[in-house]
Amino acid sequence: MEIARKVFWDMKVKDDVSWSTMIAGLAHNGFFDEAFAYFRELRMIGLRPNEVSLTGVLSGCAQVGASEFGKILHGFIEKSGFNWIPTVNNALVDMYARCGNVGMARLVFRSMLHKSVVSWTSMIEGLAMHGYAEEAIRVFHEMEGCGIRPDWITLVSLLYACSHAGLIEQGCNYFSTMKDVYDIEPTVEHYGCMVDLYGRAGYLQKAYDFVCQMPITPNAIIWRTLLGACGIHGNVELAEQVKARLFDLEPDDSSDNVLLSNIYAVAGKWKDVATVRQSMTDQKIKKTPGWSMIEVDRTMYRFVAREKTNKTTAEAYEKLKEIIKRLRLEGGYVPEVASVLHDVDEEEKEDSVSKHSEKLAVAFGISRLCKGRVIRIVKNLRICRDCHTVMKLISKVYGLKLVVRDRSRFHSFDDGACSCKDYW
Repeated sequence: MEIARKVFWDMKVKDDVSWSTMIAGLAHNGFFDEAFAYFRELRMIGLRPNEVSLTGVLSGCAQVGASEFGKILHGFIEKSGFNWIPTVNNALVDMYARCGNVGMARLVFRSMLHKSVVSWTSMIEGLAMHGYAEEAIRVFHEMEGCGIRPDWITLVSLLYACSHAGLIEQGCNYFSTMKDVYDIEPTVEHYGCMVDLYGRAGYLQKAYDFVCQMPITPNAIIWRTLLGACGIHGNVELAEQVKARLFDLEPDDSSDNVLLSNIYAVAGKWKDVATVRQSMTDQKIKKTPGWSMIEVDRTMYRFVAREKTNKTTAEAYEKLKEIIKRLRLEGGYVPEVASVLHDVDEEEKEDSVSKHSEKLAVAFGISRLCKGRVIRIVKNLRICRDCHTVMKLISKVYGLKLVVRDRSRFHSFDDGACSCKDYW
């Protein structure tokens, strides 16, 4: 972005295309304060963004969960008459869904006069991510009733909805009829959804056999999905077999090693944990650090586990201590430490899980946001069981609504319960 900025400001004449390209680039790279400043300046000098730049900025908002900036853009779109353009509306549906506001996604979708297959798919995918599988299926059949044929992405979204809700029979039915009913040849993405469907439900051997019998070569994502399922259900033996397959495909991937370490740790196999960690050290494989982001007053704040580098982080830690104390007293909170990757005493394990990035982000949100506001978090890794428990307790004890988007789905916490129904 540094070079892009220099080229932009060196331009003697900047038209609406120049400004729009710069705004979209900043938004996609997470520079939302700067993107908003450019957007405001563009309007002040009498230029206006175009369809491409608006969809690009909305996509950027969706990527990092910048809902406040997205709302501002939505207001501009309504006032400027861009709301009749299908691609802009599709981007709005996607933005709201990925920012955790599925209600607004529904509203925009239902207000659209002309819906393409992309429109329907965006809504189905948004509902699926939030765990509204039955509604996603209803919208799919509504789409068929309107004479719109699904494409391969629509079927991926539909299978995703089934897998994350444990709808095994429906998922199998949609997959088996793809070719005959919809004339869509299953791709690796569809096969991946089926592996996830079986794996999440605990049918690990069936999932493994399914992968081995695939007519196309399974990629690392397929095997990694199965490894994740082994972690959920604690199947050490199968996890080792799957990890061996992954090593052949992507030997340097840190997430696979960390996941296998987690599986060993839960099973109490500390020698195996040490072996995996030593192997990572020998191969100079570094663990991907977990981070979480929260938007406060149109500014994105990023927190990294166990990092204490600035006043913002210090503020989050202080608030988190207060929150944990209250959860223990009023919610009966007991830390879940089974997956801590060190053979240490319980106190050290509790200290380790207490510093996860999503806890810090939520603590900061409670400290800074007005009471009654929904706290929305985006994180790069799968939420752990302890953090999931803490979020449920916070929603109950503090009377708050929390939305956490991890790497695979949304978790909406309200009154002590989660939208995933503890199936994730």
